[in-house]
Amino acid sequence: MAKSALWWQRDALKWLVLALCVMITGYLVVLMYAQGEYLFAIVTLILLSSGLITFFYRRAQAWRYVWPGLAGMVLFILFPLACTIAIAFTNYSSTNQLSFERARQVLLDRQFQAGDSYAFSLWSTANNEWRLLLKSPDDKQFITPLFSLAGKGEQTLTLTETQQQPAGERVMLREITKNRQALSQLTARLPDGTQLRMSSLRQFSGTQPLYRLGEDNSLTDKQTGKVWYANGDTGFWQTKDANQQWTSEKLSPGYTVAVGWDNFLRVLTDKGIQQPFIAIFIWTVIFAALTVLLTVAVGMVLACLMQWEALKGRAVYRLLLILPYAVPAFISILIFKGLFNQSFGEINMMLDGLFGIKPAWFSDPAMARTMLVIVNTWLGYPYMMILCMGLLKAIPDDLYEASALDGATALQNFFRITLPLLIKPLTPLMIASFAFNFNNFVLILLLTDGGPDRLGTTTPAGYTDLLVSYTWRIAFEGGGGQDFGLAAAIATLIFLLVGALALFNLRFTRIKTD
Repeated sequence: MAKSALWWQRDALKWLVLALCVMITGYLVVLMYAQGEYLFAIVTLILLSSGLITFFYRRAQAWRYVWPGLAGMVLFILFPLACTIAIAFTNYSSTNQLSFERARQVLLDRQFQAGDSYAFSLWSTANNEWRLLLKSPDDKQFITPLFSLAGKGEQTLTLTETQQQPAGERVMLREITKNRQALSQLTARLPDGTQLRMSSLRQFSGTQPLYRLGEDNSLTDKQTGKVWYANGDTGFWQTKDANQQWTSEKLSPGYTVAVGWDNFLRVLTDKGIQQPFIAIFIWTVIFAALTVLLTVAVGMVLACLMQWEALKGRAVYRLLLILPYAVPAFISILIFKGLFNQSFGEINMMLDGLFGIKPAWFSDPAMARTMLVIVNTWLGYPYMMILCMGLLKAIPDDLYEASALDGATALQNFFRITLPLLIKPLTPLMIASFAFNFNNFVLILLLTDGGPDRLGTTTPAGYTDLLVSYTWRIAFEGGGGQDFGLAAAIATLIFLLVGALALFNLRFTRIKTD
């Protein structure tokens, strides 16, 4: 009896948790759907529903160990990738961020001043409530009911004609300025239905919607009579000439539309994008490969020196050589930025004193790239040195003793014993290091910010930009509007290129191990 009661309690607790999860899931999905985030709502519904089925349906409980990994892969890899690819086929940018309905509503909400202006004064009461007293050009007075300015948002107040001053204290201009934003959200309606809005710190004026909506979603400017038509190709409301051809005039904000393969074609056909893209891709591969080569070489040589028994004070040297790995990378990068300063940096001071030269590290493309490789080698060699120090312990001493009997030198031992035995286990780590440096965004952003800039390009691009920083600059530094669609297209191409390189590396690694 006690056992059955325990099982009943466990089942009740399980169904209670299930009900709470379903309620929370339903609330989140409805909330995202109401905000217009349909894709997020669908993904949330699928993931959480599959999770509930996996953990509460007995026949699916074998998947409970796999589901977290699958959910994480969908949420953090596949979903962002799908969103990026979807954006690549649109004109999504800083000027075309809104949906068609939202952009149309923003334009319809615009007002223009029409009618008389009314001088106003603001009066406060002891209960932290307010009144507006408006005076018309013919000296009639109108007063609002009591209202609050604290977090009310848009408010419509009905005015009534009065001959008396309101109770309370008339506030000074300083208080009006302080509450200007809240006052600008007030709409005062006269007895004849005329609506007034704040037009200055001393006046309310009659306002009307600037545009009138037509049946074909056209917008007619009430002030000028100009008609604006929605252009589904550009995502803007534009005017037409006498031949019914689109003009260059357009209204902002625009709306997001599908543009097909246009963003990809721009990368392939626009010389201002194609040339820097290819050049930056080649530099990215060279930078990543050079970094891996130099960090492995420096780390391996230093590891061999640290294993040299005749070296005195090896523990001190080992500690000093590992210190760059212990210092946060962004601190080291900023320190190097100061050291390489052309006018006041210590490096140029030493070079000037020794050789009479002061390289332009940040303005000359070749020197800027050299500086990047130097700094990145400094940041990366301790990791490779630590790995090599551990791997050297696994090499049998018998091999070196046998080579000593044959009269081999230290260099021969390194190239014929040490290097072959270290390079094989290091290969997967070298591939991982190549992939990391292929997208080493922090180094570029903090040290050179992609500069020096290339001239004659359609998009912002620099000689030290990697593909990842080039994409970031297109997305957030575009001169003609942040072009997220083009950046997403380039990010998609980067994904394909990196995927191809990864497949090549895996194939090469398999061949080497075989």
